[in-house]
Amino acid sequence: MSKGASRLSLGALPRPESVKLTITVPVELKTQLVAYAEVYSQMHGPVEAVALIPHMLAAFIARDRGFKALSRSSEPRHRASRERQFPPNETEAT
Repeated sequence: MSKGASRLSLGALPRPESVKLTITVPVELKTQLVAYAEVYSQMHGPVEAVALIPHMLAAFIARDRGFKALSRSSEPRHRASRERQFPPNETEAT
């Protein structure tokens, strides 16, 4: 096995606080997710395919350059809007 083939994009799973969501995926995607979970389990220990979904989504969002760019470009507007809604106390201004 080559060095590049021995690595997956998804590393070891952290254990964050979570919220339950229900999703529906195509059969082919479920099959691919199960296959990914099998390979992942060989590398990192047993894991159910469903447990990988939140981490895959987080990794996708973290690497999405378009999302990052749009988030950065809209950030100053949100910050300024919050400042107008919540002016500083007089003690904070001095």
